[in-house]
Amino acid sequence: MSTPRAQAPSFTASHFRAALGMFATGVTIVTARTAEGQRVGLTANSFNSVSLAPPLVLWSLGRSAGTMPAFARGSHYAINILAADQRELAERFASKTADRFAGVAWREGGSGAPLIDGAAAVFECFNRSQYEEGDHVIFVGEVERCSVTAGATPLIFHGGRYFSELPL
Repeated sequence: MSTPRAQAPSFTASHFRAALGMFATGVTIVTARTAEGQRVGLTANSFNSVSLAPPLVLWSLGRSAGTMPAFARGSHYAINILAADQRELAERFASKTADRFAGVAWREGGSGAPLIDGAAAVFECFNRSQYEEGDHVIFVGEVERCSVTAGATPLIFHGGRYFSELPL
């Protein structure tokens, strides 16, 4: 008896991307330090909660990302949930800019990962586990510390555009 397998996709990659874009997400900058102490960071919207006990979150990174070695080998990272007024930071950390931290206000977290000033929330994580799936690696972080900026409005990404929250 053969093992069941998924059928080949019935859609193109661009159609899949468009469908994914219909899911509104928050915007994060994930930060860490290399073994040599260099700061690294990137914009990611692939963030989600996993568990309350223990406190676990996840995010994913493309296998070919230049920052992959720092995140794969490092013991800690921080997930900075951006506030609505931090769109420029989201764009900067998504670009190929050489020094993404130039002129950015930040402070060092308990594990050494950079924490972005003004973020709506911050999760300082132990790099608990990694799972290779498709062209990405899923990182599960065990949250050691977290903070929330009271009254912050989150930055939202939907359909290729940025938004702030709109009450219904």
